[in-house]
Amino acid sequence: MKKILVLIQNSSLFFSYKRNHAIREDLMNTNIISDSELVFTDDYISENQKIVVPFFRELCIMNHIDTLVFQNIEIASFLLSFFKNTSVSKIKIKKNETVSYTFCEELVHYKNIRELDCYSIANFAFDFLDNHHIKVTTHSEVFYISQFMQQNNLQDYSKIYYQKQIKIYQKLSTEDQEDLLTFFKINRYLKIIDFFLFDREDLEFVLENLKNYHLKNVLIRLHVNINSSQDILYLKNLNKKYKKNKLVIDLVYSKEYLENNLMKQVCLNTLKLCGFLIVFFIVGSVGYIFVQNYYAMQEVSSIQDEVASVIESGNFEENGETDDGLVIKNPYVASLTTINPDVIGYLKVNNTNVDYPVVTADDNQYYLKKNLYQEDDKNGWIFMDFRNSDKNLNDNTIIYGHNMYYSGVMFGTLHRALNSSWYTNPENLVITFDTMYESMKWQIYSIYTIPKTSDYLQVSFSSDEEKNNYISMTQSRSIHNFDISVTHDDYLLTLSTCTGNNERLVIHAKRISSSDTES
Repeated sequence: MKKILVLIQNSSLFFSYKRNHAIREDLMNTNIISDSELVFTDDYISENQKIVVPFFRELCIMNHIDTLVFQNIEIASFLLSFFKNTSVSKIKIKKNETVSYTFCEELVHYKNIRELDCYSIANFAFDFLDNHHIKVTTHSEVFYISQFMQQNNLQDYSKIYYQKQIKIYQKLSTEDQEDLLTFFKINRYLKIIDFFLFDREDLEFVLENLKNYHLKNVLIRLHVNINSSQDILYLKNLNKKYKKNKLVIDLVYSKEYLENNLMKQVCLNTLKLCGFLIVFFIVGSVGYIFVQNYYAMQEVSSIQDEVASVIESGNFEENGETDDGLVIKNPYVASLTTINPDVIGYLKVNNTNVDYPVVTADDNQYYLKKNLYQEDDKNGWIFMDFRNSDKNLNDNTIIYGHNMYYSGVMFGTLHRALNSSWYTNPENLVITFDTMYESMKWQIYSIYTIPKTSDYLQVSFSSDEEKNNYISMTQSRSIHNFDISVTHDDYLLTLSTCTGNNERLVIHAKRISSSDTES
């Protein structure tokens, strides 16, 4: 017998198994309903469908529910049928599992379902669901080495499948051509291809394969300044050749090109006016950036003032218990959940501005543009990888933040770690990262910058050998030999941020103390 926890948040219903508690005797015969949560047993639901189905339907109507969020596929398969005649239009599965084709077949019988959000599904299931007007969003990254895939941000299968526009910036390499063919094979919605160079070989390669993969009604825009009569004639002949395939080539002359040709007829005063406008634009842009950075610092400072006030109020008691039966050892962290229930910890890096609560979400996108109040904010907030857990630490806990270099907020001062004066100071090499369940210190053993890659963003390892290889890789990249012994038994902490030119600044540390180990 399992207990199923039902939570209502905004227009979503969340379903998960409630573990770590003994089954109460009154729950054997009935169920518990309170203002904060609904709890059912799976046996009760199965045996009382005539009661439960109308109850769920009324729950959806009263709370304007349009999204069902399931902990995993098992609970989704068990409960989905209870919502067949409701207005629910989106299904979301949180656990990193591959949705089976059988589940997809069941899903199409629900006439109102239009979206499925999950970690991954079988590739052929995309076409199946698309034919039934159900859009799929996946979160399992697809790694490619080509510039084409990286520049078009095609990181997962769903993006490749639904992408409407792609851009080609340089001559296609062998890897680019292979990945472009993969894209053509998968994609069903392509409408525009932007070329930022004129290369006859690449252009014909793209056109011929668009035809081979039966992709039609695609506009190819050449963002180049072509004035050669031979080249123009060549493009006209290409348009004629592929017209029956509904492929069109269009020339997009740059603004500079058009202006340069018109300038021959413009007087000197107009040129001076243009120069004045350019200077005015530059000065205005610099002023705008300065003002925006000032307000960014003020806004973050205001949020941090409230954080300090909530911590000082001491609303939570030490050694209290959560709903999961875990003991709260850091009430100052727990108190911050009154500001935002997504708060899971607190991070501090010495001699930087990094002194923030840490949040987490269902993906690694939400807090890129949301602050601690969950308001739209280009600064985002400091957040933990959605694959990590604050209750049971993974092998490697990953924390992200924007590099707001000019304002210095979020990870905007983390670049100081690259200076020898910083990393040779022993006080700076110990990071504090606490959860509400544990106080922890972490010793830095590697600091480096690297072109954008995902090879260091691994939260768990299948074997000691794999973890040792990961540790060796991260140590070998370090800008300084910290002479710190790290083994597969150590818990790791990774801080990651952007640092210009499509690079990443990365800091790795190992846990050297915690409230559990000390006790």
